[in-house]
Amino acid sequence: MPATPELAENDYDSFAEAYAAENETSLNNAYYTRPAILDLAGDVSGRRILDAGCGAGPITEALRDRGALVSGFDASAKMVELARKRLGHDADLRVADIGSPLPYPDGAFDDVIVALVLHYLEDWTAPLAEIRRVLKPGGRLILAVNHPIIYKLIHPEADYFKIAKWNDEYTFGGQKAVLTYWHRPLHTMTDAFTAAGFRTAVVSEPPPAPEAYERFPEELAGRTAFLSFLFFVLEAV
Repeated sequence: MPATPELAENDYDSFAEAYAAENETSLNNAYYTRPAILDLAGDVSGRRILDAGCGAGPITEALRDRGALVSGFDASAKMVELARKRLGHDADLRVADIGSPLPYPDGAFDDVIVALVLHYLEDWTAPLAEIRRVLKPGGRLILAVNHPIIYKLIHPEADYFKIAKWNDEYTFGGQKAVLTYWHRPLHTMTDAFTAAGFRTAVVSEPPPAPEAYERFPEELAGRTAFLSFLFFVLEAV
């Protein structure tokens, strides 16, 4: 029998449509991450916001609907194409890599959103430096990453205090995908934020949106919250 082809890591171009479609209504994305990010952002009317790693644009769209002036980028050209379909061809959307110099001037934004992006990266130094550069002094970085305890729950034999690479297999719309993450303990996250010129203002482990309990009664039975992602609000100093 022919060998099963190995799946490329984090190849969002290959499963962009299936991933975007599933996350429109998924518990972790539609009823947990997005509501939490929007709640932390608060009143964004008139604020210039960069959605870094915007994917198909659901957070970008929600911020725009709330009156923000939003730009977005993603490393996946296919994801940016889907975001353009959602937001219109006049939207400021670009293909760019958060690990490289970003195509925006210094101090261009009041806020930067980085939802479920940094945990794909081994080194946060350059990305955080670029985010700090494009933020105004006093601007906010609002982000979500894998909760560091998740790695230890999945790999109980692992050393929580070591930065480590791990992966997980998923199926989006019947399409298999491999996502590769970098675990880092909480103190290395906050150390990286401080070194990049940020002050940690909020650390949040939020509950899901209230309507999630009706839509996902079995998954959420008896729970007020669950461990999945960890959320931060950082201030540029």
